[in-house]
Amino acid sequence: MIRIQNLRFSYPASQQPSLRDISLEIGEGSLFGLLGPNGAGKTTLLSILSGLLPCPPGQVWINDLDLAQPGTLQKARLALVPQEYAFYLPLTVQQNLEFFAGVQGLDKQQRQQRIAQAAAQTGLSERLGDRAGNLSGGLKRRLNLAIGLLNEPRLLLLDEPTVGIDPHSRHFILQTIAALNAQGTTVIYTSHYMEEVESLCDRIAIVDHGEIRLQGELQTLLEQQGSERLSLELQRPLGASERALLAPSVTVSDCGRQLDAQPAQLGEMLSLVQQLQHLGIVRVRYGQHNLESLFLDLTHRNLRD
Repeated sequence: MIRIQNLRFSYPASQQPSLRDISLEIGEGSLFGLLGPNGAGKTTLLSILSGLLPCPPGQVWINDLDLAQPGTLQKARLALVPQEYAFYLPLTVQQNLEFFAGVQGLDKQQRQQRIAQAAAQTGLSERLGDRAGNLSGGLKRRLNLAIGLLNEPRLLLLDEPTVGIDPHSRHFILQTIAALNAQGTTVIYTSHYMEEVESLCDRIAIVDHGEIRLQGELQTLLEQQGSERLSLELQRPLGASERALLAPSVTVSDCGRQLDAQPAQLGEMLSLVQQLQHLGIVRVRYGQHNLESLFLDLTHRNLRD
C-alpha cells in the first residue's frame, strides 16, 4: 500500500537532513509501528505522508500512485491524528465534529452519519454537548481520534495518540485502534511506549537520526536478537571513570542510567554490580529480549532520552 524509496528531506533552516534515504514498504491492512527518540524524524515522515510537508517526486507511492502528484492524497483516503490537540477548545464536541466534517465536504446526511459513527467508535456519544476545553486529557485524545475517523480512512497515521493520559483512557484508545485495524484500516503508529507497540504492531521500523536502523516483522526481529539479557537501571548516570570499568560488550544508554548485557557477558555485568552500588541501583531485570532492549542495542539510548 505504501512504498517509500530513498526519501530525503531537509528543513530550509537546517544544515542537516531530517530524513536520510528512508526506504519502507507497508502492506495494506498492516499495523505498523514507527519508533524513534525525539527528533529522529518520525513526525517529519508522517507530515510528508499526510501532505503537510512537500514530497519529492518519485520517492513515495500510496496504492501505486506518486504522492507528489495532485489528487493522490484524496484517492488514498488518509487521515492524520497529530500529537497536538487539533480542535477548538471553546466549541463543544458536536460543534468540533460538525466543523471538521464540513471541511471535508460531507453533505448534511453524511455529516450526521459520520459524526454518530466516529463518536460511537471513540466512546464520545454521551459527551457531544460537552465543551472540548472541559474534557479530561483522555477524552481530548479521543476527540482528536474521532476527528481523524470522520472520512472513514483507509490509511490512519497516529502520532503519539496516547501521550500524557491515564491508563484507562490509554487502554480504550488502544482497543479502538486494534478494532479499526481488524476492520481493514492500515495504521502507522508512533509511540514512546514500547509495550504499546509490542502489543499492537505486527511490523516495526526503528528510526534514529533520520535513518532507518531496522525494520521487519516484530517477532522475527526479536528472535534474531537472542534470548535472555540482564538490565540494570541506575539512580544517577555513570561518570567517565565508571564507564571506563565496563567491557565493550556491555551497552550503556546515552543518558548513562541503563546498562544491558547478553548472557555471555553476565559474569562481567554481575561483577560490576558491587562496584556500582554507590550510584543507587533502582531496578534489576533479567528476562527475554524485548523491543526496549532491541531499541537500546541499536541506538544506545532509551526511547525517551
